[in-house]
Amino acid sequence: MSEDGYTTAGRRIIRWSWISNALFLAGSLPLTLGAHGTDTLAAGVCLALFGASLVVWVWAFAIAASRSSQGDDIAVGSLFLVEGNIDRPARKTLYLSFAASLVITAVAAGSNPFAVLVPMLSLGFVGLWGARYGTFPLRKELVQESRPLRPTRSTRQRRGIERGADGRARQ
Repeated sequence: MSEDGYTTAGRRIIRWSWISNALFLAGSLPLTLGAHGTDTLAAGVCLALFGASLVVWVWAFAIAASRSSQGDDIAVGSLFLVEGNIDRPARKTLYLSFAASLVITAVAAGSNPFAVLVPMLSLGFVGLWGARYGTFPLRKELVQESRPLRPTRSTRQRRGIERGADGRARQ
C-alpha cells in the first residue's frame, strides 16, 4: 500500500479511469463548444473509448469468473457495486470518476450522440477493480449425499443365512 491507501495495481486502474475521462472531455469539448469540423474527431474518440470499455468489461468478467471458480461468491451486482470489506477511498474515487463521465456525457450528448456510450468505460473500471481487489464471501458448497463404499448394515440375511467373504450363502 502507498501513502494514499491504494495498492499499486489498484492505483493504475483508478488512474486509467481518470485518463479516459480526460480523453473523453478533450475529444468532446471542441464539438460541444461549436467548433466546426470536429464531429468526426468527437465520434472517433467516443467509439474508441467504447471499444476500450468492451475490452475492460470482458477482462473484469474473466477475472471474476476465475475467482468464482476458485470459491468466491461473486455476483454481477456485487462486482460492480464493489460491496463488502474493501478499500473505501478507492471505491469513492472510482465512483467519482464514473460520475464525472456521466456529467461529461450529459453536456456532450446534445452535439455528439456517441457520447452516451463512454460511461461504460468508467463503469468497466469499477468492475475491473472489484474483480481484482474486492473481497467476496466464499460460495456455499452444495453438499451431495453419496452412497458409502461399505454398507452400514450387516451382511447377515434375515433367515439366519450368512454370507462368506466370497459372497456365497452359508447355512
